[in-house]
Amino acid sequence: MVKVSPEVFSKVGQAKKTPGSGHFVAGSVHRHLSRLTGFMLLGFVAVMGANLIEALYISSIGTLELAALGFTFPVVMALQSVTMGLGIGASSVVSRSIGENALRPAKILITHSFVLVIVFAVILGASLYPFLESIFRLLGASEQVLPLAISYMQIWLLGFPLFAISMVGSTLMRAAGDAVKPSLLMTVGAGFQIFLGPFIIFGIAGFPQLGLTGAALAFVIARLISFLMFAYYFKKDDLFIYEIEGFWSSCREILHVGLPAILANLISPISMSVITRLLAGHGEVVIAGMSVASRIETMLAMVMWAVSMSVAPFIGQNWGAGKYLRVKSALRVSNLFALSWGFFSYCVLFLAGPYFISLVNSDPEVIEVAAVYLMITPLGIGLMGIVGISNSTFNALGKPVPPLVISLMQMLFLSIPFALLGDYLFGYKGILMGGVGAVLVSAGVCFVWLRRTIRAEQEVEVPASD
Repeated sequence: MVKVSPEVFSKVGQAKKTPGSGHFVAGSVHRHLSRLTGFMLLGFVAVMGANLIEALYISSIGTLELAALGFTFPVVMALQSVTMGLGIGASSVVSRSIGENALRPAKILITHSFVLVIVFAVILGASLYPFLESIFRLLGASEQVLPLAISYMQIWLLGFPLFAISMVGSTLMRAAGDAVKPSLLMTVGAGFQIFLGPFIIFGIAGFPQLGLTGAALAFVIARLISFLMFAYYFKKDDLFIYEIEGFWSSCREILHVGLPAILANLISPISMSVITRLLAGHGEVVIAGMSVASRIETMLAMVMWAVSMSVAPFIGQNWGAGKYLRVKSALRVSNLFALSWGFFSYCVLFLAGPYFISLVNSDPEVIEVAAVYLMITPLGIGLMGIVGISNSTFNALGKPVPPLVISLMQMLFLSIPFALLGDYLFGYKGILMGGVGAVLVSAGVCFVWLRRTIRAEQEVEVPASD
């Protein structure tokens, strides 16, 4: 492994220039985004596959345990959203720094980002620990499910700071121009979680049989391994500069984008918590069915996450370098792909969803609920991609307010009101329909707002060669 040279460090968004060749630019953008997304998708497939297999392990124990896992989902998503928000802030400032060829400041920002993430994650995890019972009661967990959800989350929180470093570390590696290594490291970490799970969940080979808490322990051990691997390669690739001077300035830069991104990201889990509470009113079987179906849907929806997260460093660097034509081409290609993938995903889940569900759980009632979920919710996958791509682009441009406003609008005026209305009219099916309606409106707002922002920003920038 060689150290990262300035050429490699700044390669994201760079391409040979052919004057007057718009076709070349579009083709180059397509190839580069495909490469970034492909490797990122590998990591997401591994991580989400591990979550799906975890649900498979737990479903073989019992419906109550599967329901408990479903109640932990909004909490886990909220914590992951906080981590992703910090990663978005760090990636935004690092990628624009690299686009401006300021390599040493970019390495200092990377180092300071690691310190900030560790401190933030430890404080947040410790603060949440005493309130787990209140949180799960608020979400509607019954007396039977409550202790199971609490015991799982207590152990999971021990691995949260390690998970946060791995998540932000992968984002920073991509911002520094390395699309391959973070995905491979994420895959290795997920592989350890899948491998260790059965031993401590079911008590194989002399290990204690820990059930649901064993699944959480497998997560913690896997995240520890991931943390050590990321720290090793950041050091080996010379991406650290151990300099404390300017730390608070770096924090301000990162949090300028990161804090609004955290708030925007948290709105989705908050909406999910409200929806989980509404679904809990229809019984534990509905929660269990949602837990299974949401993990199956995620296996296809995560392609949209990979695209939106790949777009951010690409656009940040190209915007910093004044390559506006490549930015517009990237958005056009990404949005078309999002809609195409959304259509494909819905067809797959509509036709084969019941079969996939039966592989995970054999309870007829759980299968029925999960099948309904996969007939409705995946309608929004492509639209969710449009929203994610737009929000990532705003953050990459150093404009974190629009994603926050859009997310607030989606929660306060769309997701929750539509879910309440749907619940009143059609029961739990209406709750799911409300979610699709909310993302449809949000996608339209995002698309129009972003186009106007890019046009206005380009008019005030000094024109540069594409």
